[in-house]
Amino acid sequence: MPGNLEPLDLGIQIPYHFRCPISLELMSDPVTISTGQTYDRTSIESWIAMGNTTCPVTRLSFSDFTLIPNHTLRRLIQEWCVANRSNGVERIPTPKQPADPISVRSLLSQASAISGTHVSVRSRAAAIRRLRGLARDSEKNRVLIAAHNAKEILINILFSDVDAGKSSSSPSSSPYPSSELVTESVALLVIFHLTETECVSIASDLGRVKFITRLLFDSLIDNRVNAAALIEMVLTGVKSHDLKLMISGSDSVFEGVLDLLKNPNSSSRRALKIGIKSVFALCLVKQSRHLAVSAGVPAVLIDRLAADFDRCDTERGLATVELLCRLPEGCAAFSEHALTVDFLVKTILRVSERATEYAAGALLALCTAEERCREEAVTVGLVTQLLLLVQSDCTERAKRKAQMLLKLLRDSWPENNLGNSDEFGRSEVAPF
Repeated sequence: MPGNLEPLDLGIQIPYHFRCPISLELMSDPVTISTGQTYDRTSIESWIAMGNTTCPVTRLSFSDFTLIPNHTLRRLIQEWCVANRSNGVERIPTPKQPADPISVRSLLSQASAISGTHVSVRSRAAAIRRLRGLARDSEKNRVLIAAHNAKEILINILFSDVDAGKSSSSPSSSPYPSSELVTESVALLVIFHLTETECVSIASDLGRVKFITRLLFDSLIDNRVNAAALIEMVLTGVKSHDLKLMISGSDSVFEGVLDLLKNPNSSSRRALKIGIKSVFALCLVKQSRHLAVSAGVPAVLIDRLAADFDRCDTERGLATVELLCRLPEGCAAFSEHALTVDFLVKTILRVSERATEYAAGALLALCTAEERCREEAVTVGLVTQLLLLVQSDCTERAKRKAQMLLKLLRDSWPENNLGNSDEFGRSEVAPF
């Protein structure tokens, strides 16, 4: 029984016909099957998913697997919940109805129709908007929509002008493609998981790549965020290094994605999350990291990471920092930021094992390249953090990085600091 109905154990009797015959719990979304029996949707769907083809109550075979919402019974259950509110019963919410194949096919047909014939651009966009609402409702809806070739249809709609040879080849040209149809298409497309074939169909076409890059500079923030999300999905989905380089090998793509992290107008949680994921995916392409540095990624990353980020975003951000610290110009850029060393030291052992490993790796690169980074790291307490790290249950790679850092920092330790302490004597760092 749902948690909000626990007080019913005090003596409130649930009417028999309000209980699901399978779970014996109060139904929140009653549906009727072909045998005339009513069950809670979740229970009967699980029953069918297990391979059962007979009604649990009557044992009659299903003539079909259609589930018909029993709105009358649901309203009666809701009224009963309201009547018993004083006893701790909460009203069950009105469930969102799942998409049906006929409606999905009709909407996709409307969306893919040629504008100017029997449908307008606005009605096509409205169909995609309706599909997006269904896709957001449940994973089941997304699977159903994708099964009707929706992703290929959306890709064709999104890049229709490019494929027709009408799109400008300049990433910075104006006006930007902010039509309602483009906005709705890219917003729905990024909800799905793209296969490698679908990612290749985008990454292998230079015109399509430039089109997405132009969207990063669109006047609508939603288009910019969704374009960055699509870039991250395609970069992650393709295996070919040449295709990855085709997407990441321009200054424009870094400038557009970076704007999501530094622009006050795009400070929503989703924009920041997509920005971090996209920058990380771009920096995984080794030949493109110098573009990230020249675009100003190091300073923006440290500014944002020092603010409020959840664990996954912080891990990706720190991984990006470590990747860029493998370049001399990357180390120089990070060392010039006043918060870099202090932030990295404070991150150790405070976020996650991965975050600790990435922070230690970045500090190792910075301290190897810059003497002043070594001095600052010791001043803000890195030695103590490293001694704790090598005795912790962190990853072996993190411990190796910590040991290398301790050896590197030995000349920067104050004479009266940790050299003779009990803490140092118990550490796993080998004598120098």
